Amino acid sequence: MSGYRGTVFEHGFVLKGRWSDMHARVSWKEKRRFEAVADSNHVVTIDAKRDAGGEDQGPRPMELLLMGLGGCTGIDVTLILERMRIPYQRVDVVIDAQRAEQIPQKFTQITLTYEIDAPGAPLEKVVRAIKLSQEKYCSASHSISAPLRALLVLNGETHSIE
Repeated sequence: MSGYRGTVFEHGFVLKGRWSDMHARVSWKEKRRFEAVADSNHVVTIDAKRDAGGEDQGPRPMELLLMGLGGCTGIDVTLILERMRIPYQRVDVVIDAQRAEQIPQKFTQITLTYEIDAPGAPLEKVVRAIKLSQEKYCSASHSISAPLRALLVLNGETHSIE
């Protein structure tokens, strides 16, 4: 059967065959705490804040979305900079997000600030790396419906990316 997969995780989780390219299992542990594992076999604890009945033992689901977005675009940008033969000393992606006040409290605006230290790097090439990530490669950013805005801090100088 083309496209049929089953995944067995070393943690004892078994995902039955699915018609998809990626798999994850999120299992309730206690109160509002869950353990998540995906194809890469890394375990992440997800929890709610104390006033929502959790024990604050892990990031919240919406925080994980932002972390995944930052990781996705950060990986893209570093790969693209390397292909452009632009050495860098630091790449941080700082993400600020606003959420709607009413349930489901989805993200309404997300700003990604790319803080990159790359002495001698041409501004236009670093901007191109960020744009390629956002417009072409980063599947996480293409999976989020909130508007995304990008800023670049290259060697301490801030630039808006349009």
